Amino acid sequence: MKSVTFEDSLFEDCYFEDITSSNTFFKNCTFISTVTPPTPPSMPTDLFEYKFINSRVVNSTFLHNKEGCQLDFSDDNNAYMIYFVSFLGTLAVLPGNIVSALLMDKIGRLRMLGG
Repeated sequence: MKSVTFEDSLFEDCYFEDITSSNTFFKNCTFISTVTPPTPPSMPTDLFEYKFINSRVVNSTFLHNKEGCQLDFSDDNNAYMIYFVSFLGTLAVLPGNIVSALLMDKIGRLRMLGG
């Protein structure tokens, strides 16, 4: 489910399995007897509490949520920023590479390797 907003919806006797819901929210929804089953560690769900805005949960369990930092590619800017930060990291190494090339030219490869 990508970028879906459920408003005033009723989820009764639902079975959510292997859910990835980037930028999805549940506003004023009611969950009755809904369950996310215990899944293998390779298929956890990402239904976290902050996605349920003013929602009621009655006799429902949400098990095995994803843990740790989750990259969310819900917006195109996020993917752009990841590549941009990687580019800046590569650019930061450039001065060291230039100095290393100049030293190798001046000192020689064998002495540089020995040093």
